[in-house]
Amino acid sequence: MFNSSLIDLIGHSDVRRQLILFFIYNKHFGVNEEIVTAPEESGPHGSGITLLQLTAIRSWFRQRRRQRAAATSEGEMARQNTLFKEAYNRYAARLKLGTELPSEPEIAAELGVSRSTARAILMRLSDAGIILWNKRQKTVLRLPNQADFFPKEETDSLHDIIERSFMMRIMSDEAQPGMQINELELAREIGTGTSVVREFLIRFSRFGLIEKRPNSHWILKGFTSEFALELADVREMFELHSAAEFGRLPANHRAWDDLKAIEREHRELLKDFDAHYRDFSRLDEKFHLLIHRASSNRFIADFYDVIAIVFHYHFQWNKAFARERNARAVAEHLDYIAALQSRDPQRIDAACRTHLASARQTLLQSIPQTTGETAGSAA
Repeated sequence: MFNSSLIDLIGHSDVRRQLILFFIYNKHFGVNEEIVTAPEESGPHGSGITLLQLTAIRSWFRQRRRQRAAATSEGEMARQNTLFKEAYNRYAARLKLGTELPSEPEIAAELGVSRSTARAILMRLSDAGIILWNKRQKTVLRLPNQADFFPKEETDSLHDIIERSFMMRIMSDEAQPGMQINELELAREIGTGTSVVREFLIRFSRFGLIEKRPNSHWILKGFTSEFALELADVREMFELHSAAEFGRLPANHRAWDDLKAIEREHRELLKDFDAHYRDFSRLDEKFHLLIHRASSNRFIADFYDVIAIVFHYHFQWNKAFARERNARAVAEHLDYIAALQSRDPQRIDAACRTHLASARQTLLQSIPQTTGETAGSAA
């Protein structure tokens, strides 16, 4: 950081001019060559910056540039590594015993990755003894087992990793309006650069859920009942569309297998509900996200990130009757799942509307009355 004497210099117009030239020079050329400076004896009482002070400024800029480069490199490496693991899992799951694999460019086009990533996938499959790679011939010797795949948490995108860490903070018992969120702490917890964390938080700030404060701090905010109702209206419009689209998915779509797995999780939860009813919020998010993804609509998927946070962290404010509320929601989910599996449009629409009406009421009940009154009086 600049010391106080350097900061004082900025008040002098000649010094400001030299600093502006220095900033422009560094921005456009990205180097730290000598620029015209005042004599060594110049200083706070002269018309320029001393060579020693300029050296300190240059050193500070050099350090900042290294920090930015390191953060960018770290984030890029994390993205590339995640991309490889996710693509490898996808391709390994498609392999059929005894088949011949296509060329590297064809594999790259199929997976939507670079040729170097496709080559790395083939090398890993070969090293594991899954394929026999002899020049241009690539034969599947065996099907991959569970140990051959990367764990799911290692194949999540950087955005998903940040979102999961952020959601864990939001959904904790300590999450309350006014809680501080620090960019650097969140970045260290995830193991990535602050720039990608800041982008994620900025994306949510436009909805008024969090507010930027100085020194890389954010504040978690509450919202009014009017805001909650508007949000519920949009959620219902989007989910009714997504549920209808889900019912029209082809029979071999993997979403049907995912739906069956989620149904099993619901039934497992019911076996010891008293001990695990607090785990329902995670299952609720997973279920609704699956439905929204069926729409293949980027705006709906983007909006659901906000929906998940709002509908889940506000449940933390009001834990009264949580068991009864979650038990009712589980029953509604199972009816909803059965309706989706029936592929009957009217039944799907009715089950969706019933559950969303219940979710709307639950959301409104979870907001303390004083929040709405305070917001209303301040408006």
